[in-house]
Amino acid sequence: MFGVFGHLLHLARVGYVLTREGVLALVPPERVPALARPGLWVARLLARRADAGRAERIMAALTRLGPSYVKLGQFLATRPDIVGVSLARDLEGLQDRMPAFPQAIAEAEIEAALGKPVCASFTRLGPAVAAASIAQVHEGEIRLEDGSLRRVAVKVLRPGIPALFQRDIAAQAFVARLIERLVPSARRLKPHDVVLTLKRTVELEMDLRFEAAALSEMAEATAHDPEFSVPRVDWANSARTVLTMDWIDGIKLTDIRAIEAAGIDRVDLARIVMQNFLRHALRDGFFHADMHQGNLFATRDGKLVAVDLGIMGRLGQNERRFLAEILFGFITRDYRRIAEVHFEAGYVPRHHSVEAFAQALRAVGEKIHGRNAAEISMAELLSLLFEITGLFDMATRTELVLLQKTLVVVEGVSRSLDPSFNMWTTAEPVIRDWIERHLGPVARIEALARDAGAILQSARRLPDLAERAERLLIALETPRERPLARAPLMLPLTIAAWTGALALLAIALALFSV
Repeated sequence: MFGVFGHLLHLARVGYVLTREGVLALVPPERVPALARPGLWVARLLARRADAGRAERIMAALTRLGPSYVKLGQFLATRPDIVGVSLARDLEGLQDRMPAFPQAIAEAEIEAALGKPVCASFTRLGPAVAAASIAQVHEGEIRLEDGSLRRVAVKVLRPGIPALFQRDIAAQAFVARLIERLVPSARRLKPHDVVLTLKRTVELEMDLRFEAAALSEMAEATAHDPEFSVPRVDWANSARTVLTMDWIDGIKLTDIRAIEAAGIDRVDLARIVMQNFLRHALRDGFFHADMHQGNLFATRDGKLVAVDLGIMGRLGQNERRFLAEILFGFITRDYRRIAEVHFEAGYVPRHHSVEAFAQALRAVGEKIHGRNAAEISMAELLSLLFEITGLFDMATRTELVLLQKTLVVVEGVSRSLDPSFNMWTTAEPVIRDWIERHLGPVARIEALARDAGAILQSARRLPDLAERAERLLIALETPRERPLARAPLMLPLTIAAWTGALALLAIALALFSV
């Protein structure tokens, strides 16, 4: 769809904006080939924001380039393994930074999506209260069947964003392929796969029915969690480009003064944020992967409410076990076990030494222990871990990087609430509980019971299988064969079937007696 010439023109504009906003001037000269350094010097002369801070320059450039580049920046904030932890944190500031599109356009989008006038769906639809790269949110009101009114939040997709995104993502994929071809050392980070992951992520985000489904699934998983909830979806007033949900009457975690004025315990709220995130990741294997302060609210009774579930992470049972054992290993300083888990999971190639990897992990872990809680940083830990991944040829694991990134963000949220927050002591009860429940004696007994049940079920089916085998042999014999002709076949088959049944029964009894 987009030729090479079109990509080059598009990238030329991107380069011009990055130059004018002073982003290229941030590149250290020593990291640039000698032949390109004069160009870097020119870029610094042309920069109009030379005195601005790094985060301000980057956000200004990406905002000027448009919604798809803001989304790229937000996505790269989830990849500290590629851009570094410090830059990833700068990019997190790109939340809710886009200008809102007009109310009339928003209402037209809602009418087209729901197939009826706005007044037929909402008794009131106010102006946008937040605008992000893909959608904006309006405060509204609906009338319930009993005649009462309920406040709702109405999320509306930006018009034209799918086509704009497809154009920009094609150019980004073009650059990623060039990087992989020209910079062999970057292939481990899989830049082209990163762009494809971004493409898939945004395609899901651009269909608000997926976010509605995520809200519904998270609500079911956390129904019995006393400290956490998500808004309820109004399915009747939701569609691909519109999502209607309960309005949250709470305080954003960005507003520390309001939280204090409401008498909410900041230290306890910091604990709630971290422990609920870990509980969702370990217990459910389904977690909010964009848990920055702007997406979190505190209610007056100190409960945590999460919104904007457009980016979700999933972990399989094995990944959850690896996560729990790795974190618990750092807590207990069992570096050998952490190394073994990495090898068992296939994260580290087998030609490396477990002992050498354990030594490298010790260099990371010992920086944590014996330090004041305020000095212990998950971001610092992950920075060092990402260095180790290069030394030990560890390929990028998208599902784990998303989890690691979210840990960094959640730790930052908790620290903003409680400057002395200690992630490790806060995480330990949740991790220990999961390990005891899934890897301890109770879990082993339950596994034995499941195995025994499966064996007994198989034993009960064996006589039926033997009978079916006999019928099959009868059907296969020809009319000229005598009945005794199959006897030599049936006797061994019957004996084997009953022997197998008795053996399975004996195994089941042995398991139950353990």
